[in-house]
This record gives sequence, C-alpha cells and structure tokens, in this order.
Amino acid sequence: MGSSPSAPTGAERDLAAGATVPRSAWRRPSPPRVRAVRNRLREIYGIPSAAPHRRPVEELVLTVLSQSTSDRNRDVAFLRLRRRFATWEEVRDAPLAEVEAAIRPGGLSRVKSARIQDVLRALPDPVSLDALADGPVPSARAALCALPGVGRKTAACVLLFSFGMRDVPVDTHVSRVATRLGLLRPGGPFDELHDELLAMTPRGQELELHVNLLRHGRRTCHSQRPACAGCDLRWMCPSARTRAR
Repeated sequence: MGSSPSAPTGAERDLAAGATVPRSAWRRPSPPRVRAVRNRLREIYGIPSAAPHRRPVEELVLTVLSQSTSDRNRDVAFLRLRRRFATWEEVRDAPLAEVEAAIRPGGLSRVKSARIQDVLRALPDPVSLDALADGPVPSARAALCALPGVGRKTAACVLLFSFGMRDVPVDTHVSRVATRLGLLRPGGPFDELHDELLAMTPRGQELELHVNLLRHGRRTCHSQRPACAGCDLRWMCPSARTRAR
C-alpha cells in the first residue's frame, strides 16, 4: 500500500500559484525523473514519429501562421496562400494586401502577412533555407533567429521537423505542461526553457517529447482549468498534488 502524500513543499506551492522560482533555487530534474515522465506519456499517447520533410521555408511560414490560431485555421490559410501564389518569390513580391487576403482565415492576417514577407525578403534569391542542413545546430539556429520576427520556437520547429536536427520547440502548451510537471523552472524566460528542455531530452527523442507534451496540454493540462482529477500523470505532478489540497 502507498503512503499518504506529504505536505507540499514551498517550491510546489509556488509552482501551483504560478509564481516565479529564482534560478538560484532551481535544480534541473534528474534523468530518471525525465525518463519516468517520458515513459508515462508514451503509455498514454504512444511514440510519435515523422521523417524530416526537408521543406524548411514551408515550415517557417506554417509556424508564423500557427500563432494564436487553431491547426485547422493555420492549414486553411497555408493552402490558400499556396494556391494563390506559385512560388515563395511570388509571395515575397506580391502586394501586401494580396498576401493578407490569402491568409485571412488564419487570423491576425495583417500582422502575419507583413511578417511572412519580411522573412522571405531576408532570404536568398531564389528563396531557400536548404543551406541550413549542412551546418551544425547552433549556427543553423542562430541564422534562423536572425530573421525578422523569428524566435527560438519557430527556429526549433524548422530545425526539428524539416531536418530532424536536435532541437525541441517549446510553445505555450509544452512550457505549461513541463513546468507543472516540475521539469522547467516556473517563470523562466523562453530561451532558458528551450535550453533546459533540450538539455534534458534523451538524444533522438526530441520530436517525441515535444509532441506528447503538446498533446497532453491540449487534451488534459489546460491553461485555466486543468483536468487534474482525470489526469494520467497526476501522481507524478507536483502541481496537481498541490491543487488537490
């Protein structure tokens, strides 16, 4: 029989309250702890896999379109963009209003259309990111983050999904779930969260951990009303443990 749970620690109370934990007080979780979370996620969601698709410009544009919208609306906007313009050079050189009209179903079309054109104009002519495949991850990441409006999450999506490089995208779902599980420091900046999650992820399991944390955030570990009572990870989650008291 299991023993009754002990009183929550101060760190657990801070985690449940959404408070920032000072970096000096934070310790990276042990490899066995990370493997235990990974294994439980595997039991729930399986082991996702996807071969690198080698279309980095598409991935970059898709990631821009995905901001603050659903996957369905993102995909509709992307398909409309590709049907309207035959090449990325045409997207780059088109009147802004035409690009905006094409991607309108994705939301925030005025902002996203300008951002897409800014990024495409910063790339070589013809538009390509294929050269990234030949470099090490840090230089490829730096090249992407130097593009207008491109941050660590977008860069990680391009590197991981296009080339199978070792990076882990940390979006709001991934950061929320990983923080509640005690894998990431509450209140840490996104650059830190990317570095930490990548450092603790077993090599070759970057896509798996990203996708399964994302799935859990969408299905169970919601932002406002996490379904802790029915969560299959609640026994290993300090946030759920504190919320139950």
